[in-house]
Amino acid sequence: MSDDAVSVRYIHPNGREWTIDVAPGLSVMEAAINEGIPGITAECGGECVCATCHVYVDEAFLAALPPIEEQEDEMLEGTASPRQPNSRLSCQIRVVPGLSGVTIRLPKSQI
Repeated sequence: MSDDAVSVRYIHPNGREWTIDVAPGLSVMEAAINEGIPGITAECGGECVCATCHVYVDEAFLAALPPIEEQEDEMLEGTASPRQPNSRLSCQIRVVPGLSGVTIRLPKSQI
């Protein structure tokens, strides 16, 4: 991976962890799918219409994310696991250098 890769840590509800280097510009969802990390279903392929890529973002990194847009906010109301203040759809989180070291917790269920 290139020098500008961003480190992203995923934690599954069963405790298993993966830390991967992600190219800037990919979504947190795309990176997980590309690496075969279980726990993100992504039925719509990243179109922000299914809420099956719901994740919990490390609260220390929430300010580094763009604000939740209306469509994402609506989708987060229908997640299988409870919405929390740090809930986001991973398809809407673009990896940028300011996210290096972020922890993404996967919910118990996506469907």
